[in-house]
Amino acid sequence: MLLLLAVALPSLFWEGGAETAPLLKEAHISHIAVPAARAGAWSQVAGITAETADPARSIKVMTPAVNYRVDEASASTAPWIDSNGWRFLRNAGGRFYYDVPGTTAALAAAEAYVYGVDALIHTDASGLKPLGEMLAFLGTLPAVDGTAPVNIGYEDDGSAQSGELMNLLVRRNLLFRVVPGPDPKLDLTVKFGSAEYPNSQKDPSILEQAVRSNLTDEKRLIRIYGSEVVIARLTGGNGHLRVHLLNYAASARPVRGLRVSIQGMYPKHRIAAFRVPDAKLLDYDAKSGRTEFTIPNLREYTVIDLGR
Repeated sequence: MLLLLAVALPSLFWEGGAETAPLLKEAHISHIAVPAARAGAWSQVAGITAETADPARSIKVMTPAVNYRVDEASASTAPWIDSNGWRFLRNAGGRFYYDVPGTTAALAAAEAYVYGVDALIHTDASGLKPLGEMLAFLGTLPAVDGTAPVNIGYEDDGSAQSGELMNLLVRRNLLFRVVPGPDPKLDLTVKFGSAEYPNSQKDPSILEQAVRSNLTDEKRLIRIYGSEVVIARLTGGNGHLRVHLLNYAASARPVRGLRVSIQGMYPKHRIAAFRVPDAKLLDYDAKSGRTEFTIPNLREYTVIDLGR
């Protein structure tokens, strides 16, 4: 039987007093986290539930975004994704805290949801509307099996260097989970600090290339074509698969014509896309061991449910 799990939505952390309730209601935000000193006043506000939270007890994470850096070797701009996926995987079960301005609040909420983490999102007045819109969208998604399919096990030593490699694996859509030792059910185990993946290697991209080579492209669970700023994650099982796609450059522009290739054949599909009401998949093909399709327009977040 497929175990359906409703993923908890992230919460707005709001320091304003109860007199700011109209701002939140206008953004359609009905649940917030507040400092303990504000809890009494907020408990008297109809239509908004408030829990107490202390950001100091949470793990602070980065603002999700893309930074374009000049590649000195090619004199071109190379996108660098500021993603928190590796932090979530390293600190499973933790509570996380975002401090994000404006429209970035929507992407932060989607990122936290995709990884199924407990997250507080602090934003400014301009971030309330996009955050409220994203939370409303996430609330419409049906529950799915919370398992995250991966085929790489990662033995993390907790060092900064190991974190850099984990970050690159997430950015390259090489799906892994942190493990205490080799798992025979996985295609590959990466032990950071071993002879094959030495902690003395100063360039983590060389280690990432070694992981990709050892896994082989044929065994990659998901491959993305047409963008370097989209990060994918999979959840589900028992013939049902949910494909999560996050566009980290959404504040600047959507991604057009994204091609996705998934291991396994899934003839059934359904798409839901944030801020794309007429979303659809093009050139859908499920044969020869893989499922492939094109997404014409990807804003902050798109989810595709696949089935057999």
